[in-house]
Amino acid sequence: MAKYQQLIAQIQQQISAELWLPGEKLPSLREQVTLSGMSLMTVMHAYQVLESQGWIQSRPQSGYYVAPRAEFLSQPASHQKVQLTESVDINGFIFDVLQACRDPKIVPFGSAFPDPELFPQRQLMRSLSAVSHSLKPADALNNLPPGNEALRKTLAQRYALQGIQVSPDEIVITNGAMEALNLSMQAVTEPGDYVAIENPCFYGALQVIERLQLKAVAIATDPQHGIDLDELARALERWPIKACWMMTNQQNPVGCTLTRDKKQQLVALLEQHQVSLIEDDVYSELYFGGDKPLPAKAFEKQSSVLHCSSFSKNLVAGFRVGWVAAGKHAQRIQRLQLMSTLSTSAPMQLALANYLGTRSYDSHLRKLRQALEQRKNQARLSLKRHLPLGAKINDSQGGYFLWIELPAQINTTELYYRALQHKISIAPGKMFSSGEQYANYFRFNSAWEWNATQEAAAEKLGKLIAEMLQGQTGWPQ
Repeated sequence: MAKYQQLIAQIQQQISAELWLPGEKLPSLREQVTLSGMSLMTVMHAYQVLESQGWIQSRPQSGYYVAPRAEFLSQPASHQKVQLTESVDINGFIFDVLQACRDPKIVPFGSAFPDPELFPQRQLMRSLSAVSHSLKPADALNNLPPGNEALRKTLAQRYALQGIQVSPDEIVITNGAMEALNLSMQAVTEPGDYVAIENPCFYGALQVIERLQLKAVAIATDPQHGIDLDELARALERWPIKACWMMTNQQNPVGCTLTRDKKQQLVALLEQHQVSLIEDDVYSELYFGGDKPLPAKAFEKQSSVLHCSSFSKNLVAGFRVGWVAAGKHAQRIQRLQLMSTLSTSAPMQLALANYLGTRSYDSHLRKLRQALEQRKNQARLSLKRHLPLGAKINDSQGGYFLWIELPAQINTTELYYRALQHKISIAPGKMFSSGEQYANYFRFNSAWEWNATQEAAAEKLGKLIAEMLQGQTGWPQ
């Protein structure tokens, strides 16, 4: 056996014996040279092979760490492959859960946003201050739909870096991604139309469907592989579906990213049936690893994909600036925006255009991804310690959500109310489906700095679940 293979076997045995736990840092290359007596080239080769096999992960300017152990959930045994909901009624419950997260005393495991301390707030405030001092009366008109020209040009250039040709004229700047998604849905549907969604799905899709009086056709979505394309194809044959709302990268809540081939197949299937794809892609910059995943829009041939995103999850939430690359629907979306919110804040658009012009954005994104990966690993390890046997945590290489399955007898809506009494929030499975299949699931936000408060809250959460398993009653339902 070659020397590098001996070192590989040794480190694999150490990881298997839990000498090194997931998320822990391994000896550096030079430290390993001293420990093993092998050459630097041999140690580098061994580490590269271990990384390619998924045993360890490299972090720029930090070193090598034990990779999280993959644990993929499956769909619930009782999961309906396709579920038709004639009338969605979930907005009230979602509102209550999101309102609870606003309390600063709450440990925000149920929050939808990352820790704002991860964002470059000083640099953004400098950009906002700079544009505020030079703001002219004409800027209000110049930033009406479709939005600031410099910002749209920068976005078009970022699409081009991925090989996607999008004209600045096809891009409409919006008040965050939710307005982009709302306007996109309005542009391609009428009340009473059928819309295909994932199951489970981002609760925002359910809210829009409820508001626009649409009918939801929910398609089974596997936590590892994503939407079931065979079932989607059958649904397209059965119902006159007008649009499909999907998250193809870092799906919320389960975290999966569709493969390149599956994205290509999805777009081809929808174009075959003349169905618009509303692509919610707000987490695509939060990937772990070397290459940013392509959006489904990269594979369109008929201008069928309305690609929606924002800066809220990766740069600044408070500015509320998003966009939609709407192709042939751009003019329709501009008219709809003028009839609703009129336009996105001119100072915020100008400030973002100014900040993106400094070329600090990609450096910030690299640091953000590194921090989120580290915090996600810490949260996963803590939950593994504190959650009872039978709990499963879905693995995903990106984002900041963990999708957690509890034993079938646990209702996470009840757990939500119990945890809230202890100033802990979670996002119960009820938020992500119009049915009851995910009553024993919840989404966990891992983006916050892991400290004593977070650890104590995770421990308390585990104890509450243990109490529920023991059959204690008397809590709010």
